[in-house]
Amino acid sequence: MLDKTIRSGGRGGAPAGPGIPGRPGPFGGRGDFGRRGMPVEKPKNFWPTVSRLWTYFGGERRHLFGIFLLIVLSSCTGLSVPYLIGRVVNVLAKGKGAVDLGLAGWFVLVLLAVYVCDTGINFLQNYFLAGVSQRIVKHLRRALFDKLQKLPISFFDSRTHGELMSRFTNDIENVSSTISQATMQLMAGSLAVVGSLVMMLALNPLLTLASIVTVPLVIACITIITRKTQPLFRDQQATLGRLNGHIEETMSGMHVVKAFGREEWTIDEFERHNARLRDVGMKAQIWSGYIMPLMNVINNIGFAAVAGVGGILAVRGMATVGVIASFLGYSRQFSRPLNDLSAIYNMLQSAVAGAERVFEILDEKQEPVDPPGAIALDSPLGHVVFDNVSFGYRSDVPVLSDIAFEAEAGSTMALVGPTGAGKTTIVNLLARFYDVSQGRILIDGRDIREYTRDSLRRCFGIVLQDAYLFSGTIRENIRYGRLGATDAEVESAATMARADQFIRRLPRGYETVLAGSDGLLSQGERQLLTIARAILADPRILILDEATSSVDTRTEVHIQEAMRSLMKGRTSFIIAHRLSTIRDADSIMVIDRGRIIEKGRHRDLLDANGFYRTMYMSQFANIPEPEAEKSDVKTIN
Repeated sequence: MLDKTIRSGGRGGAPAGPGIPGRPGPFGGRGDFGRRGMPVEKPKNFWPTVSRLWTYFGGERRHLFGIFLLIVLSSCTGLSVPYLIGRVVNVLAKGKGAVDLGLAGWFVLVLLAVYVCDTGINFLQNYFLAGVSQRIVKHLRRALFDKLQKLPISFFDSRTHGELMSRFTNDIENVSSTISQATMQLMAGSLAVVGSLVMMLALNPLLTLASIVTVPLVIACITIITRKTQPLFRDQQATLGRLNGHIEETMSGMHVVKAFGREEWTIDEFERHNARLRDVGMKAQIWSGYIMPLMNVINNIGFAAVAGVGGILAVRGMATVGVIASFLGYSRQFSRPLNDLSAIYNMLQSAVAGAERVFEILDEKQEPVDPPGAIALDSPLGHVVFDNVSFGYRSDVPVLSDIAFEAEAGSTMALVGPTGAGKTTIVNLLARFYDVSQGRILIDGRDIREYTRDSLRRCFGIVLQDAYLFSGTIRENIRYGRLGATDAEVESAATMARADQFIRRLPRGYETVLAGSDGLLSQGERQLLTIARAILADPRILILDEATSSVDTRTEVHIQEAMRSLMKGRTSFIIAHRLSTIRDADSIMVIDRGRIIEKGRHRDLLDANGFYRTMYMSQFANIPEPEAEKSDVKTIN
């Protein structure tokens, strides 16, 4: 069942005049100040990000404690292996006739039992840690999705969908893999290093000094390489996000790509992003690949030191062959976690870069919470007043100036004017997708900022120019207007929207599955479904944003019939460029450069011989006015 959505832009909002930037918002496209395709600025503090990520482990402390106990047991079994090997070597080193085969066999059996236990413990570690990591990632993904529902429309206007999806997939998966792999290795490695050092000190302090002589080399190697890899992995994640954004845009706009013959250009853009990702990824992998060869060289130096010092001590009777054998094992256990820790830290660079990108969204400023004392807008009448409203998407560029009008409950208000004049911005403010800069908007005598956002937006029904349908059945798409509606109510809404007839002609009727924007339905049929969705929602205030602009004249007649059913008894705001569709409106406002320049009924505005008449006659330039009026009547009626 479809249960949530993020309202997104409907059409481009290109500037129309000087000083009027493009309008972002649910009724218009991205503004000209969007950051589409640009790299995202991220926090660059490694340890604060790790610390914040650790807070998501809070609900898993009990499981982590159990995993820690298993790791302690695993470390104990691992530390006992070199000791047992040394005891076996000492028994066998006594020479022919002095070897106690029974004691040696007993040590071998104990050694086999230790290996079996260690295997079982490692299996349990992986099993429980997999559950912990997936639950943590689930909480992180849920927090990210919940945050998206609370962000303002302006956030989505300035980011590509593909770039956001990259954070849901690649970045969170990086965090998931790091939690499942690195957490256990960090704890196990730390215990192995400490335990091996204690055992070596207990066996022979001089050999211990020989074993740890390589530690400064390991630390220096890790420090140098991670300084190189950290910015590279961060850049890799950002580049991957831009590549995903380009792919998403190309797939969504494939019809436009082919219509303009831009396939080669699109491929070139893809190659540019892909080449950038290849270059930065290759550099990151090359630098991270230096670690293991360097660690192997350092380990060999350590083994040589243990062998040389151990041989000298054995000759002088200060160490047995078994102790040297144990030391070689402990030296490997001491150095291997250091190698692993360097690789883990390198892996953390990618995961922390992903976590930073996720936390960047979680830190975004969300829509302000409802103020104390906010009231619910129950049973609205639909009386709307704009009281000297001014607004700008940017503080230095005004979009609306001193907008003042009143729409009586149940009336129809039409907004006309050039593209970019401010029509869409007015309805953006009415639905409170943005807050006014000056003045106030009242519904039923109260400032809309005194209402709770949820109850305010429930009183609106919106039909956009681009009919958006979700992946799902036709019934589910209509029911999106009111999730609790019965099948009979859904079908009744479709009948009122003049959609029932074509729906029943489909092979599976209302159960026909739509794949978002597939070509199963025509644009007009898709628009009728969105009108049915709005009818089912039973809103008090309607916003119709160019609902008939992309359909043919015949389909427009059907849509207008459905719209009349929808508008009956409701306050309606119609944004239209086809002036023939709004001639019966109770009031028509002509907007130009953010101001109301004319207001009145259709006939009065024609008689005024002003801007509206110029617009109107430009659409019927070759038709005498009386015939134009007849054409209007024929279209509307």
